[in-house]
Amino acid sequence: MSETAARIPLGDIDPCGSRQAGRRSGVTVTDSGPVVGLADGSVRAFDRAGAERWSVDGEGSAITLAAFGAGVLVGERSKRGAVRLLEAGTERWRHDAADAVGDPTKETRFFLPMVVDAVTDADTAYVAARRYERRDGTRHFESSVYALASDGTVRWRYDADASPISLAVFDGGVAVAYNRCPGGHDDGVVVLDNSGSERWSWDADRTATRRIGDVAAADGSLFVTSHADYRGYRVSDGESVWSADLGAQRPSGDEVYTYPNHVHASTDGVVFLTGNTFPEEGRETDERHPNEQTAFGYSRSGTERWREAVGGFSHGIAADGSRLLVPVAQHFRERDPSVHGWRSLDVTDGLRASTTTDGVVTAAAVAGGSRALVEEPVRYHDDGTVRGRYALHVA
Repeated sequence: MSETAARIPLGDIDPCGSRQAGRRSGVTVTDSGPVVGLADGSVRAFDRAGAERWSVDGEGSAITLAAFGAGVLVGERSKRGAVRLLEAGTERWRHDAADAVGDPTKETRFFLPMVVDAVTDADTAYVAARRYERRDGTRHFESSVYALASDGTVRWRYDADASPISLAVFDGGVAVAYNRCPGGHDDGVVVLDNSGSERWSWDADRTATRRIGDVAAADGSLFVTSHADYRGYRVSDGESVWSADLGAQRPSGDEVYTYPNHVHASTDGVVFLTGNTFPEEGRETDERHPNEQTAFGYSRSGTERWREAVGGFSHGIAADGSRLLVPVAQHFRERDPSVHGWRSLDVTDGLRASTTTDGVVTAAAVAGGSRALVEEPVRYHDDGTVRGRYALHVA
């Protein structure tokens, strides 16, 4: 992949703060060029040279995008949690996740219905949406996983009172990862067949408050990041094949841990990526877990090949085959603008390239020889300086 060919301004947006506050943007790469979802809900498509092809308004934030057939599937975090198919600037169909998961109980961002992930397989798109609320002082979630045909027909829907976080096309159906299961649904990973029926389920620890961070599929297995015990797993037919300690507690000073948040698998191996350091009690700590914000490359048999520090938090990784693109945002606990940017990794060989940006990079997409990333401005609380701007980087 070449260096950035164009840096396209995306308008004004409130700067990010010292800490992450969730996704506000999304991006995908189509045969015609990149398509970006903005924090105001609008969607803009560009050609490979950076010229705008079309734009469509929306609501909330357009955070989840996936190429689907001749168009782009767009999922919002908004009052209605819309799932839309856009083709050449025209909305072909839509579903409002709020019809299934309910309307927000508060007019604040965290309570809005949210399309958390979308993956496609031939003529089927799998979409996961959820809504959060507080009931009697406790967390409560309503969620739905949809299987959608290219014409918008709902082939089936799988509902749960749990919080899905990731999907992976798997074995003619889809694997669903759930991060929190405070209700009746008690499975961190569920594999659904092509009719939406449960094939098998798996969990590292059903007593844990948090369950799964991400799921990927390759070589007839699932690869999972566990928030319950801070490990990465290979799972086949509902049984663990091997696991790797990625972020378990370290008893130096505060007992700290780091969540393994992301995973990508291919026929060449698997990459796990960890996030921020947290103490066992509370949220504040001066300690740093030695494995925080680090990518780990493993063979399919569970042998560690390499590890690379990425320097900051990643909201989500992009991949094409054995290539990964990691957008890097702020460090969360340390104000260090030098870590902002992106890292290009290979499943087998590790780091290929690293680039810094003025702002934080919050979304990425890669396909073929094309790359697209979203930069957002950031203002750290202790100096007040705004760094970077809202922009799409394409190459």
